[in-house]
Formats: sequence, structure tokens, C-alpha cells
Amino acid sequence: MFYLSLPVIFLKFWYVDAPKGLVGFFLSLNKSFLQLLSLPLLVRTYFKPWKNEYRKGLVVFSIGMGIFIKTFVILADLILILLLLFLEIMFFISFLLWPILTIFLLFS
Repeated sequence: MFYLSLPVIFLKFWYVDAPKGLVGFFLSLNKSFLQLLSLPLLVRTYFKPWKNEYRKGLVVFSIGMGIFIKTFVILADLILILLLLFLEIMFFISFLLWPILTIFLLFS
């Protein structure tokens, strides 16, 4: 009798339990990726000098240089984060479609 419930157990695992685990893993990965790239820190310190240079006569230049450099670093970080999100979404969709495509290939 247990063997008759195996398809239901498999479907529950594949479409309920595993996606919850994947989403949890992806959230943890995204949080770590943001910390690795220092994006929150760059946004918080956007209008501060790049190297905390507060010598007289260099403050305005240091703030301007910091804004200039941080703009490109933030853009690069955003591109990397969007690439990661795209890969995560593609993996999630392919994970959900894997059993359906396998059955389709077997019976076509």
C-alpha cells in the first residue's frame, strides 16, 4: 500500500518541500553576496570621501572622487546581483519543470 503513495510523496517533496529549501538557500546566498560586495556599505557612505580624507583643501575633491568611484562600483555590484538573480530564477524554473519534461520525453 505504501508504494501507491510514492507518487504523492514525490510530488509533495518536489513541488512543496524542495522549493522552500531552494528559496531559503537563495535568500541566504543573496544576503551573503550583498555582504561580499559591500553594497549596503557603499550606499550608506555614498557622500563620504573614498578613503576618509579630511585634510584641509582635499575634502571636496575626496568627496567628489568618492562619489565618482562608488558610482561605478555600485553599478558593477548591481549588474552582478541581477545576473545572480537571473541565474537563480532560471535554476528554480528548470528545477520545477524537470519532472514534467522527463515524463514528456519518455512518452513522446
